[in-house]
Amino acid sequence: MTPMPAKVLSLPDDAHQETIDFLRRLSSMLTGGRNAEMLLEAADMIETLSRRAATAEQLFAEQQEDHARNLELREVAELASDNLIAEMESLKAQLDAEVAALKERLDETRRQAEAERNFFGEEALRLQARVDATESKLAQANAELDEYRRPAETGIDESIAVVPVASLKLARTQFDYLAKGFASSGDVISQTICEIGASAIDKALDGSNPAADAS
Repeated sequence: MTPMPAKVLSLPDDAHQETIDFLRRLSSMLTGGRNAEMLLEAADMIETLSRRAATAEQLFAEQQEDHARNLELREVAELASDNLIAEMESLKAQLDAEVAALKERLDETRRQAEAERNFFGEEALRLQARVDATESKLAQANAELDEYRRPAETGIDESIAVVPVASLKLARTQFDYLAKGFASSGDVISQTICEIGASAIDKALDGSNPAADAS
């Protein structure tokens, strides 16, 4: 709280002037001499001191006003400083919270990326295993087709297949069934391999002897 300026008690200017006028009139009533001079000197001294007192009083009042204004400015500056400090602390706390949240999001993103990388790695291994298994089945089917196409070495006419055409058609049907199953499960690679096997059987059937087909 700003202290109230101290009050300066001084005699009114009229009272000083009345005293001065009285001394001067009294001096003029005397015939002269030392007493009259002393009265004039007293009047002059009182007048001088009155002016000095008035000047000092004015200066003191101005100093009091300056002091009160300085105190007010100091209070405003202290309040502004407190507000700036509080705002700085708030911004610092907000920044710390945002940094912590960002770090947590980065850690979560890193964990998700690691999990996805592991998942895709395992999925690639599973797909490769299925491709290897399908390729093995296709190689086995091709080997069986080669056996079906190879004529008997002795006692059998070359125009007659080792395996009846009905067996080839049955194998063809099995490839179609497997291709549909792989298609429904989304295994495009296995589906394509089965379709290739079915196409190979179609070519074998197209090149078979009509007499054998009739049988």
